[in-house]
Amino acid sequence: MTIGFCVRKRQRRVEQSTIDAFRELPVANVSDCMSRMYAGGARLRPIHDARSVLAGPALTVRTRPGDNLMLHHALDIAEPGDVIVVDAGGDLTTAILGEIMVAIAKKRGVAGIIVNGAIRDADEIRRMDFPLYAAGVTHRGPYKDGPGEVNTTIAIDGMVIEPGDLVLADGDGVLTVPFDQTETILAATRRKQDAEQVEMAKIADGSVERGWVMESLQSRGCEFE
Repeated sequence: MTIGFCVRKRQRRVEQSTIDAFRELPVANVSDCMSRMYAGGARLRPIHDARSVLAGPALTVRTRPGDNLMLHHALDIAEPGDVIVVDAGGDLTTAILGEIMVAIAKKRGVAGIIVNGAIRDADEIRRMDFPLYAAGVTHRGPYKDGPGEVNTTIAIDGMVIEPGDLVLADGDGVLTVPFDQTETILAATRRKQDAEQVEMAKIADGSVERGWVMESLQSRGCEFE
């Protein structure tokens, strides 16, 4: 198989019912249930008003920094509901996409785009209300020469993304749940969410127990004056 300049077929894609279930859960709680060990990095911030959870199967793209030829092809083959995840090497000197490509993505029913790199036309994209996460913004446009890869394994800030994995994002950042772990993580996150709702109710009625804080300080040898 060619390495560095290829398009591969996605072998699997997380189910819609699973996607819908995760949309109801905060990304932070999902992260807690993955031992707080995985994240797309603090640089990936929403360009849009991220009031809801972005969720969908990953369509992965690896680009040469400053070049978006492979992202253009990914837009042409994307299925409705896909989240296109672009590893552009974290380069912020050249934008990988702008409002025209976002318009194409919206027309094709793409759920959102995540770019480990820069974008441009930020103000116009905000007005388009399309879920877009990026590491930065610059007016400098991209080249369209390649090489790159579509539907291969990529990684952003140590978080590995396989084609078809579940991609989640909200105002707290980006997270990927491995395809084979979605049901396990979903069940664990629902339990955590239920426990947090109980905690919030106790805070509201004044019955929350905070003794654990002092116990933790004392067990760790904290000195008090």
